[in-house]
Amino acid sequence: MEETRLHLFNTLTRQVEEFRPFDEAGKTVGMYCCGPTVYDFGHIGNFRTFVFADLVRRYLEFRGFKVNHVMNITDVEDKIIRRVRETGKSLKEFTAGYTDVFLQDLKELNCLVPEEKNLPRATEHIPQIIDLIEKLVARGIAYRATDGSVYFSIEKYRGCGCRYGQLVNLNFEAMRVGERVASDEYDKESVADFALWKARVPDDGDVFWPSPWGEGRPGWHIECSAMSMALLGPSFDLHLGGEDLTFPHHEDEIAQSEGAGVQPAGRPFVKHWLHGAHLLVEGKKMSKSLGNYFTVRDLLAKGFTGREIRCLLLSASYRETFNFTLAGLEGARAQLARIDECVGKLRELAGSTVASASPSVPALVTGFTAAMDSDLNVSAAWAVVFDWVRDTNRSLAANELTPALATAALAAWERLDTVLGLGAKPTGEAPADIVALANERVAAKKAKDFARADAIRAELKAKGWVVEDTAKGPKLKKI
Repeated sequence: MEETRLHLFNTLTRQVEEFRPFDEAGKTVGMYCCGPTVYDFGHIGNFRTFVFADLVRRYLEFRGFKVNHVMNITDVEDKIIRRVRETGKSLKEFTAGYTDVFLQDLKELNCLVPEEKNLPRATEHIPQIIDLIEKLVARGIAYRATDGSVYFSIEKYRGCGCRYGQLVNLNFEAMRVGERVASDEYDKESVADFALWKARVPDDGDVFWPSPWGEGRPGWHIECSAMSMALLGPSFDLHLGGEDLTFPHHEDEIAQSEGAGVQPAGRPFVKHWLHGAHLLVEGKKMSKSLGNYFTVRDLLAKGFTGREIRCLLLSASYRETFNFTLAGLEGARAQLARIDECVGKLRELAGSTVASASPSVPALVTGFTAAMDSDLNVSAAWAVVFDWVRDTNRSLAANELTPALATAALAAWERLDTVLGLGAKPTGEAPADIVALANERVAAKKAKDFARADAIRAELKAKGWVVEDTAKGPKLKKI
């Protein structure tokens, strides 16, 4: 692989910098993405983060890296325990259902799912979690409270020369310091000792494990530290998540991971941190009460496809707050139709022509790569794609392309699509009633009943189909 020119904004350093993994050969990347908390269906804001993570993985692989992709499943946490109590189900039964739905939604959006061993569940890593907490207790950075819970001490961590506030600038004088917080999600305006191990309480029901400090369960923050280091080692290359996780979750991950003192000398817990920006829906924060709260399944039920949802989620920079709208989905549908039409014509022209073994790299690929190397600038990358679509359509209309050139153009597009992950246009013949209407239109045209032919064209469009008159006869296309 040529030396990478990929540059990414690193939340840790607050600047765009060249991405260089720890691997001396520069070929292997350890990448961790905070996964779902499986207490409900994932919403479209969640999936913006997961599609973003998929884009990162795909682009790293496009650039020649071998990516060891890990994504956790949080299957024990405050909200989950509350829902388990409300439903009367066992923890495993409750979380398994939502985990399956989440993985199905990922596949609907054509996200590359980590292999099973790289989908760690918190409940399967209790020994690793306890071991990490014991290291923190032994170093004097964690302490046992009177109720049996174990907390991380911000004061002791800072006292040993460590910095709390690596991902965010914290004003310790203006913020409340030292307040002990048991909740997994707490006030972002406080710098608080947070729970690593929560002593069992009656509301926990059957959700508890034995530990050196008594029966209880892990806090949310420690889970990700234990699972990521168990699978990627104490120091790894890339950690991704939504910007809402920057503080306190990711800041606490750094503190408890580096506080345990397990990293090689001079190496941080994570070298590069990437955070995806918030998603708005119809210009507002997502809320069920506003009616703008959508799951993937909600959007599929409205007639949109996973391919269209993915296309829209990839339309703006990951660092920009993005406004997700139903009109935007219609726009994504139109964009995909433009690409599909162009690619379809290329396939028809290419026929069975075999791609050349020429080492030359098409301008489409070089332009796309230059855009993506600049902090994953998808807006510029899409501009390259649609310039190519326009120019290709002109060449096709002017009969300037040979089958060999069409084959080369297809190969370039397919190379790009390993990153975009849009896939081919779904195939499938038109239903019998649509075919019958198209045939009726042909008969109307032959009878010179053009009013009827136009009416049928409008009816077909209303049913989601367009009919094109080609030299080879009418051609039906799904809108």
